[in-house]
Amino acid sequence: MPGPGEQDKLSEDWGLDALDDISGKAMSDDERAAAAAAEWAAMLEADPAGTEGEAGGRVLNQDEIDSLLGFDPNAGGNVELTGVQALINSALVSYERLPMLEIVFDRLVRLATTSLRNFTSDNVEVSMESISSVRFGDYLNSIPLPAILSVIKAEEWDNYGLLTIDSNLIYSMIDVLLGGRRTGGAIRVEGRPYTTIEMTLARRLIEVILDDTHRAFEPVTQVNFKLERMETNPRFAAISRPANAAILIELRIEMDDRGGKIEILLPYATIEPIREQLLQMFMGEKFGRDPIWEGHLATEIYQAEVEIDAVLHEQDLPLKRIMFLKEGDTVMFERAPADPVQLRCGSVELTQAIMGHIGKNVSVRVVRPLNPPKVTMAAFEAIDESMDGK
Repeated sequence: MPGPGEQDKLSEDWGLDALDDISGKAMSDDERAAAAAAEWAAMLEADPAGTEGEAGGRVLNQDEIDSLLGFDPNAGGNVELTGVQALINSALVSYERLPMLEIVFDRLVRLATTSLRNFTSDNVEVSMESISSVRFGDYLNSIPLPAILSVIKAEEWDNYGLLTIDSNLIYSMIDVLLGGRRTGGAIRVEGRPYTTIEMTLARRLIEVILDDTHRAFEPVTQVNFKLERMETNPRFAAISRPANAAILIELRIEMDDRGGKIEILLPYATIEPIREQLLQMFMGEKFGRDPIWEGHLATEIYQAEVEIDAVLHEQDLPLKRIMFLKEGDTVMFERAPADPVQLRCGSVELTQAIMGHIGKNVSVRVVRPLNPPKVTMAAFEAIDESMDGK
């Protein structure tokens, strides 16, 4: 607490002594506080923006506030975010375009439409709402409860995924399978756990979707999706670290005036074994390998003319003897007329042959098959992979 002298100094700083002089009498502490508040209110009414005085501030207009926060109502959806909005969205994951994955799930939509029509004996429409990238932890926190979370395992990839069915679809499917009435309004979700019958019917629905997902992936790769377990608490369905990125596919299932959503979440680590296939633009695409061009190149190579050398013998001689060679000197080859000679193309040894003559021409007769090549296509493929890695 300040002493009497300090209180007088504070009064002078805040101008409370002047208020005492104006009133003509001493004021109590409460009266002084009320008078100071009234004076501040009068100052704000006279200068709302606070522009008077050296310490006065400036009120931002709406455009400046929008610019600070990063909101632009006239900007399109692909404009780079700025300001506070960029900080808020910094935790989001940019979706890597996987063209073949989109084709696979388009195929899943068609297969699931037929399968669910046969499963429910009703008019079912399946549509894909979106494909996006999310953080696994953010997705678990965003699941509206109650819901059924199914942990699925991709056996060939040896990793896991998540399939979520919301409560609206569960109750709609149960209503259809058990012959319920067609209600026009939204189905009321009771705050109770799912019964054994509801869990069993939901399991059959999940198995139908997983079988269609297996068939949808068949053109790309062979993978079987197995239902590991079903959970109703998101904390028990943790298959990845919260910060790991994943692909989220949202499917909408409509049965006349009722339905709901199915969400399939595949972590990037799960689909990593087939990432190269998913990056293809169309089915069966092969980068850098054209069979038509390979056949044409092979035909031209077979028709190419090459020069073959028949080497009788080779031996090493001192340089001194080579320098003093003169006409009439003899170099002895330790070869007999029936010994084989080497057939070469450039520096590559092809095979061996026996020398002879046909008329006035010297000839050679091949005595063994061609030597196997030391360089195969595997060497070129290894070079291509190393270049792609760089």
